[in-house]
Amino acid sequence: MIDRQELTELARELSLQLHVVEKDYVLGWLLAGISANEALAKHWVFKGGTCLKKCYFETYRFSEDLDFTITEEGQIDETFLLAAFREISAWIYEESGIEIPADQIRFKIVNIPGGKYAEGRVYYVGPLQQRRNLARIKFDLTSKEKLVLAPVEREVHHPYSDRPETGIHILSYCFEEVFAEKIRALAERERPRDLYDVVHLYRHDEIRPDRSVVMNTLREKCAFKNISVPNKDSLMRPDAREKLIAEWEDMLAHQLPVLPPFDQFWDELPQVFDWLNEVTEKPTYAAMQTREAIDDSWRPPTMVQAWHVAVPLESVRFAAANRLCVNLQYKNTWRLIEPYSLRRSSEGNLLLCAVRHEDGEVRTYRVDQIQGVEVSTTPFVPKYPVELTPAGSLYAPEIQRRSISTSRSFATQPKARSRTVISTGGGPTHVFRCSVCGKLFKRKSYDAKLNSHKNKQGYPCYGSFGTFVKTEY
Repeated sequence: MIDRQELTELARELSLQLHVVEKDYVLGWLLAGISANEALAKHWVFKGGTCLKKCYFETYRFSEDLDFTITEEGQIDETFLLAAFREISAWIYEESGIEIPADQIRFKIVNIPGGKYAEGRVYYVGPLQQRRNLARIKFDLTSKEKLVLAPVEREVHHPYSDRPETGIHILSYCFEEVFAEKIRALAERERPRDLYDVVHLYRHDEIRPDRSVVMNTLREKCAFKNISVPNKDSLMRPDAREKLIAEWEDMLAHQLPVLPPFDQFWDELPQVFDWLNEVTEKPTYAAMQTREAIDDSWRPPTMVQAWHVAVPLESVRFAAANRLCVNLQYKNTWRLIEPYSLRRSSEGNLLLCAVRHEDGEVRTYRVDQIQGVEVSTTPFVPKYPVELTPAGSLYAPEIQRRSISTSRSFATQPKARSRTVISTGGGPTHVFRCSVCGKLFKRKSYDAKLNSHKNKQGYPCYGSFGTFVKTEY
């Protein structure tokens, strides 16, 4: 299990409370346990807001629940679920040290027309060692859900030092199905997090979803639920707006470092539907030009990390994802900027590329010289591509995933945090690139954690994790 210091460093980067980051950490290990279980892995399809956070957008809102569509209805059974999760909890303890007391695992089964639904509660003791009033994670499981598109296997973002060597993989909704499901959910229940999700799904251009597939999937899902296909007129009603505003802070503020203004998302909703219905195209932007010579081979890591610099860079990435300006202290003065990208100069310096909000002028700021960062609630409309919010799969070697049979105790499995020792005389060598300075490191074990080192120019670099490049044989 990671220690409190690692949790604290990441919480500082994200400007979130410790218990929120601890829950994200435990969520990752629960997903690992489900994925490692042969009986569950084939029939549990991950969906919802936590799926977006853990499988698609690392600068996304933090979520609290795990939602699954179960394709084998017989598994929505209290006896089966309790037995499976007691084994999973034992395995997670052996792998990570996270405690999930067996007597604190609960599932309630409800028969619904056309299927079954289960609500689960799992309580845990994580790195914060909170043993009174145990923290919990909720499960929502249903067999009554129409899967229109084939599920995909996605790698789970788990930006912690005890990440299993082969990563964590989970069967999940594909991007177009998540998009359609979120629009359908917004129409049915009119909750703030669904509005927030829909707009974020629209903003992420790098995934390039097929909007015709999204719309066809939405139509099938609405037909299955026997509801009308939503459009901007049916959603953007005065009473719906009032309901969403009233619940905006209560339902979202605890999941975000800074709560964006409601109108920023409400006003963007018509653009989502105009794009989906092929009335308009998404805006295109010319690339930002800077005076500095840029190393075009470097990109910011997909996963969040503790950058070990004076300011929380992950908070800046959050601001960019949410189109929020940042108050930046630089050379002893504060200025309001629009964050767009992190680049690395040819000299090896990490640069924040931004636009000065007051006059629209492009500026670059050396990260090691930034003195302070505060995410504001002032929204901005992009003038250039927002590159601070990458999405997609992480680099990972092609290694066969471990599977675990439910017929025997998980406790007999080897610990994932134990690194395989490879003789220096032979075997594969794993190459990692420092995510800050770009320097390459070769390792006999698949260990991306980097110690402090000097960059190519001889200056200190405090990059904590490397990005996998290749394996040499």
